[in-house]
Amino acid sequence: MINLKNLNIILTGATGGIGSAILDKLYECDSNIIATGTNEDKLNILKNKYSNINVKKFDISDHPSIETFINECNEIFQNKIDVLINNAGVTADNITIRMKDEEWNKVINLNLTSTFLLSKNVIKKMLKNKNGKIINITSIVGHTGNIGQANYAASKAGLIGMSKSLALEYGKKNIKINCISPGFIKSEMTDKISDSFKKILEDKISLERFGMPEDVANAVVFLSSGLSDYITGETLHVNGGMYFS
Repeated sequence: MINLKNLNIILTGATGGIGSAILDKLYECDSNIIATGTNEDKLNILKNKYSNINVKKFDISDHPSIETFINECNEIFQNKIDVLINNAGVTADNITIRMKDEEWNKVINLNLTSTFLLSKNVIKKMLKNKNGKIINITSIVGHTGNIGQANYAASKAGLIGMSKSLALEYGKKNIKINCISPGFIKSEMTDKISDSFKKILEDKISLERFGMPEDVANAVVFLSSGLSDYITGETLHVNGGMYFS
């Protein structure tokens, strides 16, 4: 078991399939966690399941509130935020010529701009301790593109470039910024894919199967731990061999 005992960690998007798996792993590793989401019913489930985890309803698309949110987290953690995991994301798929401005803006603003603002405000806190890690959950489509997801692919590719820039800016302060890029992961969304199309996708994957949310969570735990202390500006691919960078 990797030891994350007493690390202070902020996790966004904690109520989704991947987010819940990340939360489970962090909990097993004895981390101190602030978990966020927007779905009140799912947040209440988390509160009942983890009595000692700080579960907060927070919409990361509310940009003017991000600085206050990070200040509150910093106070809860007594001025020591060790890890920020930017997992929250959204899709609004459409073929490009039919994509509405609001569909483009919604995805870019939440997936990319919100992550930038969260990272910016967390880095301000981490600079005081000259230590910290930020883990951004991207996507395979940020590398390959995908039909009907020009907005989503752009947002995820933007995260990768942004993370490299932040890694260059703050490595000298011992702040490490990395990405995890999942491929096709078993979820409620992928469960809706027809068997015939699922077979086409699996044929493109070297391991011939979709990943599990726990596969992404394991990568998060590794990058949060001291085992990754000499890694920054990198993207860890969790795609079963569907894409090689």
